[in-house]
Amino acid sequence: MAIGNNIPELSVSELAYSLKKTLEDTYARVRVRGELSKVKIHTSGHLYSDLKDADSVLNIICWKGSLGKLAVRPEEGLDVICTGRITSYPARSNYQMIVENMELAGVGALLKLLEDRKKSLAAEGLFDASRKKKLPYLPQVIGVITSPTGAVIRDILHRLADRFPCHVILWPVRVQGEGASQEVTAAINGFNHLPQDGDVPRPDLIIVARGGGSLEDLMPFNEENVVRAAANSRIPLISAVGHETDTTLIDFASDLRAPTPTAAAEMAVPERLQIQGFVDDSQRRLYQFLNRQIHNKQDYLRHVAARLGNPERILELRTQRLDHLSSRLSHMLGRRVEYAFQSLIKISGRLMSPQQRIDMSRKNLDFTSDRLHRGFFQYVSSEENRINNLSHLLDVLSFKSVLGRGYAVIRDSDRKPVTSSLKIQKNDRVSIEFKDGIIHSVVEEAS
Repeated sequence: MAIGNNIPELSVSELAYSLKKTLEDTYARVRVRGELSKVKIHTSGHLYSDLKDADSVLNIICWKGSLGKLAVRPEEGLDVICTGRITSYPARSNYQMIVENMELAGVGALLKLLEDRKKSLAAEGLFDASRKKKLPYLPQVIGVITSPTGAVIRDILHRLADRFPCHVILWPVRVQGEGASQEVTAAINGFNHLPQDGDVPRPDLIIVARGGGSLEDLMPFNEENVVRAAANSRIPLISAVGHETDTTLIDFASDLRAPTPTAAAEMAVPERLQIQGFVDDSQRRLYQFLNRQIHNKQDYLRHVAARLGNPERILELRTQRLDHLSSRLSHMLGRRVEYAFQSLIKISGRLMSPQQRIDMSRKNLDFTSDRLHRGFFQYVSSEENRINNLSHLLDVLSFKSVLGRGYAVIRDSDRKPVTSSLKIQKNDRVSIEFKDGIIHSVVEEAS
């Protein structure tokens, strides 16, 4: 009897799917760190890659739906931490990892710090487009902030010399490591505080540059003091930090970001040959325009000269016309004087002599005086009759006419008429007016 006959017999598929279930139940949620290798995105949109370290390799898959949500773009050689589940592929008897999330290994916290810092500085408006300054078209002096050694400064100087040579001032700084951010900040502020007419010329443009490197190497250009110095620079500033794919916070605060230091030099100045070609072309077109104008004016002058004719004949015609007008003027002047004389005679015949006007005025004055005299006497007589009538009416209506019929007027001590016995008291002095006189009395009794 063979040993092990009591072990159940399994097919290959049964064993493969049993192992698959065991792996999925045991490693339903794992985080694995490694280096991406053989990164391939299938035409279906799914990602297939290897995750390896020094000793082992793990196949990973990221389905299309999860790939677009990853915070990291999978690239060859990236050190990442993948989160997902372990499963197997029974057809090939190997296990693999289904990735749901991916982050950079070792720099995840650093990236989060930079993202938070970026949001904070953006909220202050340091990255606003309205703060961006326009670069000068042709700067006379360019200030470069970078390491004095290395290829960066040589690339910039070489490119500037090729395009448009200008005065370059290098402010040497460390571009990585401890103290680098402080030196870059001091350089930006130092260029801005240079006087316009000092011994050291003040730059018209600043370039902050360094070569490529890791995220840790580029960290000085993510520091808040560097970003604020770039944003507050009164001199236009170009940032050229790292390679084209590298992005640092100074890039958002600068007035213009260049993908490389060489590109920064190209953006800083125009190409001399293009300017020279433009000037030459403009000069050529100006000469052509002036020549056309001169030829046009010459043609016009010849045309006008041809229409003018012989000047002597023109003068003869004008002289003859002048003589004709002079003769007519003399004749018309004599006729005008004669006509004026006749008009004067007619007008003088209608005029009166001064003595006649005086006699006529005297007669008018006598007539007017006589009318005024008669009118005055008529007015005086009329007014006299009216006064007499009023005087007679006054006599008729006067209280004195009543006194003649035996009545009297009694007045108190204030010469006011007494109209009621109630207004008189005992011992009051009164006056009694009769027709022919006034007597004074004292009241002995009052009722």
